[in-house]
Amino acid sequence: MTERPKIKVLLIDNHPLVLDGLKAVLETFDHIEVAGTAGLAQTGLDIARQVQPQVVLMDINMPKLSGIDAIELFRNELPQTRVVMLSMHDSREYISSSVMHGAAGYILKDVSTDEIVSAIETVASGGTYFSSGVFDALMGERTEEGSDPLTPRERDTLGLIVAGRSNREIAEALGISSATAETHRKNLKKKLGIATTAGLIRYALDHGIVAKADANSRLPTSG
Repeated sequence: MTERPKIKVLLIDNHPLVLDGLKAVLETFDHIEVAGTAGLAQTGLDIARQVQPQVVLMDINMPKLSGIDAIELFRNELPQTRVVMLSMHDSREYISSSVMHGAAGYILKDVSTDEIVSAIETVASGGTYFSSGVFDALMGERTEEGSDPLTPRERDTLGLIVAGRSNREIAEALGISSATAETHRKNLKKKLGIATTAGLIRYALDHGIVAKADANSRLPTSG
């Protein structure tokens, strides 16, 4: 049996107990390597330059340099490293701001170890991940009736894109062909004037469009 390639992870949190606990738990998984820990975002960036992690798990409320502000620094200096925010806050403002700055995911600190590992795996594979509690927070606010230009089918498609579904998975979920799913994806970008999948996700977050049913089964995004 082929051994799974290790995912190199960097942990950043200003609470030593959180860092020690996360490190201890993640090191029990053979396919995850904790490449370093840091109590400050800037220190984490310095370490990341040396170890080149695939995934960074970072708290939002950090002294000196906030986690949200640090996201762009990671993106600019280490574009192959993907950042997942790990926070106790489920406010829509925090979530949306994190994604707009370039976070690949947002998970709450009260989730299970299995969900943290799922987030790491999904993001390392190129997908996006938002924990169930985050989806609940986003579902709490919807756009006013008539303000959303999307049709119900387009909303369903966009929700599945946010959940990290590939064109094939979208096709299976909606009972359409993969080619039609790809067409829906392209039409969404054209209709909303958005060029990238990340942009579609930001739009969905701002308008409360999520696929709650897919919250625990995210796959890498495509397109």
